[in-house]
Amino acid sequence: MGMMRSFFAQRARRLPAAVPLGTVLAEARGLRVRLGGRVVLDGVDLGVAAGEVVALVGPNGAGKSTLLAALARDLPAESGEVVLDGLPAAAWSAGELALRRAVLPQSAELSFPFAVEEVVRMGRAPWAGTAARDEDDAAVRAAMAATEVTGFAGRPFAALSGGERARVALARVLAQRAPLLLLDEPTAALDLRHQELVLRVCRERAAAGDAVVVVLHDLGLAGAYADRVAVLHEGRIAAEGPPDRVYGPELLSRVYAQPVDVIDHPLTGEPLVIPRRVSRNPSP
Repeated sequence: MGMMRSFFAQRARRLPAAVPLGTVLAEARGLRVRLGGRVVLDGVDLGVAAGEVVALVGPNGAGKSTLLAALARDLPAESGEVVLDGLPAAAWSAGELALRRAVLPQSAELSFPFAVEEVVRMGRAPWAGTAARDEDDAAVRAAMAATEVTGFAGRPFAALSGGERARVALARVLAQRAPLLLLDEPTAALDLRHQELVLRVCRERAAAGDAVVVVLHDLGLAGAYADRVAVLHEGRIAAEGPPDRVYGPELLSRVYAQPVDVIDHPLTGEPLVIPRRVSRNPSP
């Protein structure tokens, strides 16, 4: 009887439907979040639509990770609301939520000796009992290939380097095949090649119709790959829009408390943010 109830509970889940590009999949409205007695987000409005990459940038403590967690409904808001797939986030069950958004946290720790492929396959758990379970093997293979972890599929996750773990964790998120990806500093532990790889994957997912929100510290990566950037400062969005419009030296110098210059890349035109530094060889 218990198995039968579980079966019908899975069948009753509302599955996500394909939506046209430009459809807003996640939105924060007047979001206010308090942690440990401190207001971390204060009246934040932000949306992300199918087909775009939105980067959250800003100094440490600005509220980037908190905003990502609130969008995922992993963190409660004191006021305001989060809307996912057209409904208040609280309207979705945990299982339905897992079908709609996949979350990559900053740390990827496991206390059990799972092999890499087993970790990636965990991303398919939300689809158990649905017709999409037939896609499990293909989804896992594609995710591992995209993140270049196929070569060590059988190795224990705990034996990997920090960068390798980060890529396996991203593969798990990609295998989930949720239409909304929420990625918290996915490039932090990666070398130059794999930083670019991760952001190219973000662009590919957006081109395929997903919505991607990614927390980044590297303003150059955000400027090169994001359709929009939201600059957070002291729990508010100081500016939001295309990188070439948002990246101004006055704004960024104020937000980061560090003088910067912004120049256009000579070949691509992408905005490059360069800190002003004291010369090591000052003129006499």
